[in-house]
Amino acid sequence: VQLQASGGGLVQAGGSLRLSCAASGRTFSSYAVGWFRQAPGKEREFVTAISWSGGSIYYADSVKGRFTISRDNARKTVYLQMNRLKPEDTAVYYCAADRTGTSRNHTLWDYWGQGTLVTVSS
Repeated sequence: VQLQASGGGLVQAGGSLRLSCAASGRTFSSYAVGWFRQAPGKEREFVTAISWSGGSIYYADSVKGRFTISRDNARKTVYLQMNRLKPEDTAVYYCAADRTGTSRNHTLWDYWGQGTLVTVSS
C-alpha cells in the first residue's frame, strides 16, 4: 500500500487543521493506520491510530481531547482533525499503515507516507 499525507500548513495557536492520508491499493481496508509526528531534533512519536474497522482508536495523552482520527475505507482515506493546536504540536506528521496492529512503536509499522509539515505559531 502507498500512502500520501496532505493538509499541513501554518496555523495560529488555538486554530485547527485537518490532515488526510490517502492510500492506494486494493486491501487498504484491512490495514490499521496511524499518525506519528517528528519535531526537529526529536524522536518520532505516536499521535493516534485506528484499526482497520475503525472500531479501535488510540491517542497519545498529549493530543487526547483535541485530535480526532477517522477513516473512510470507501475513499481509502484516513483523516486527522486537529483542534486547539498548540505550538508544541509543530512537527512533520506522517501517516503509516500496518496489517498486524496499532502499536505506538513507529518501528513496527510497515508502510509510510512522505509527511506533511504542521507549524503552529504562538
